[in-house]
Amino acid sequence: MKKLLDLITEEVAKAFEAAGYNTSYARVSISNRPDLCEYQCNGAMAAKKEYKKAPIMIAQDIVAQMTDSSMFEEVAAVNPGFINIKLSGAYAAQYMTEMEADENLSVEKAAEPKTIMIDYGGPNVAKPLHVGHLRSAIIGESIKRMGRFMGHKVIGDVHLGDWGLQMGLIITELQERQPSLPYFDEAFSGPYPEEAPFTIGELEEIYPAASGKSKVDEAYKEKALEATHQLQLGRPGYMALWKHIMTVSVADLKRNYQKLNVDFDLWKAESDAQPYIPELVQLMKDKGLAHEDQGALIVDVKQESDAKEVPPLLLLKSDGSSLYATTDLATIVERMKLFNPDEIIYVVDKRQEMHFVQVFRAARMAGLVKEETGLRFLGFGTMNGKDGKPFKTRDGGVMRLENLIKDINDEMFKKIVENRSVRDTEATKTAEMVGLSAIKYGDLSNQASKDYVFDVDRFTSFEGNTGPYILYTMVRIKSILARYTEGGGVLENGKILAPANGVEKDLMLKCARFNAVMENAFDEKAPHKICSYIYELSNDFNRFYHETKILSEENEVQKASWIALLDLVRRVLEACIDVLGFEAPERM
Repeated sequence: MKKLLDLITEEVAKAFEAAGYNTSYARVSISNRPDLCEYQCNGAMAAKKEYKKAPIMIAQDIVAQMTDSSMFEEVAAVNPGFINIKLSGAYAAQYMTEMEADENLSVEKAAEPKTIMIDYGGPNVAKPLHVGHLRSAIIGESIKRMGRFMGHKVIGDVHLGDWGLQMGLIITELQERQPSLPYFDEAFSGPYPEEAPFTIGELEEIYPAASGKSKVDEAYKEKALEATHQLQLGRPGYMALWKHIMTVSVADLKRNYQKLNVDFDLWKAESDAQPYIPELVQLMKDKGLAHEDQGALIVDVKQESDAKEVPPLLLLKSDGSSLYATTDLATIVERMKLFNPDEIIYVVDKRQEMHFVQVFRAARMAGLVKEETGLRFLGFGTMNGKDGKPFKTRDGGVMRLENLIKDINDEMFKKIVENRSVRDTEATKTAEMVGLSAIKYGDLSNQASKDYVFDVDRFTSFEGNTGPYILYTMVRIKSILARYTEGGGVLENGKILAPANGVEKDLMLKCARFNAVMENAFDEKAPHKICSYIYELSNDFNRFYHETKILSEENEVQKASWIALLDLVRRVLEACIDVLGFEAPERM
């Protein structure tokens, strides 16, 4: 379906043409003065210069051509040249009826679907997920879902960190603790044990212990660096240990991401890019892009137009070891070879922007991607506590993500039980659903690039701009629909009548904006725009609900119309929260 605003603009353009004015001035926007009108066109003022005529006179000429249109309830020319428009209630109802019958709820799918890869998540293996991993997972998952809703092929990749110094640190610490393990015996010919010599809990203790030692013991750090290098060279015992680390870690990561309703199509890691590195390095050399500097191999990526210093990209260290930049470039090679995406989006902390400037420039200089392939860095801000500093536990430590989720779920369980609206057997599951909405909506309702304060008290509130408020609204709608069917009514795509009052019309017009909001939110990779929309739509519904006796309406045709409208609002809200990555319970 066409967007309602486009249909209105087309009708206004006919009036411009009939009045003898250029239709390029006929653009219509949502009114910034809803007390005066619903839509407005300011084209008459823009046309003043071309036609050497007072804008109010141009506006009056155009309005004269619009008065007979069945699309409009009221049009007026207002000084100094605004054209104020109110849509016909019958036309709004017709749009709602067509929208209800459309399986895509009026959203036009992409005419030329793209293959888009999203790199999000990015945890290091052998470490627990903490609150610092929250934003990448939540934002990336939402953008993936938006893209799919718009008809694109979107591939989500977790891109695990499994090939850096943390591997060498774990291997070194494990060797100190259990030197007799066969993995450290170079003469051992295998096979290596199938069971890992550690649990996830032990692994999560080993890494921070090793990291702490490396900061005070230079010899220990050198040993870890050498272990990292040997792993990257493919030493069999170290490779076997690495496989154990991956198996144990990935199982735990999947369990925790599942709690966030975050799902990756690919569980690829830095190590998957290793086979592409030798060819990548040779290509950089052959093209004259890479050169030695103090034994290391670097690529100059600065440009004359740079307003600030852009350092060279470090491709290989002096000992031949690869770095994050090497791996990221090799991963681009792998992605282009396996998936040939039209665009690759990186959902990463905004403090990593310079790294991706270097990587993207090197990739284009070397021709690793096609000229038309998009490489986009989507940097996000920091999640802070009420003190304005990065979110911590009460004792000042980094909070594990599963502990944050548990705290939120416990708070929601307490509120739901106090409300006594859900049976005890359902309360835990309902608390998890509402708790996830509190976390995800609390994050996504903020512009991704901005820092924000994670306020547990506010995010778990059933009032205000929160996930629980959105779900409460949806549950209210579901309750009305259930009571209607229990009374013998049938939910079906029926005719929606012209609005009976102003609040119903407001609800219709807000609902009609769904296709434009979804398209714009995906184009700008801005989930917060969907949050703003469903908050406004929920408010409009609740005003309509409080002013309209829906189920007690005696006119069955009118009641059926209202029920059809409510069902449409429910479907729109469900589509939106699904894109945001959470769902609504039946009761709260």
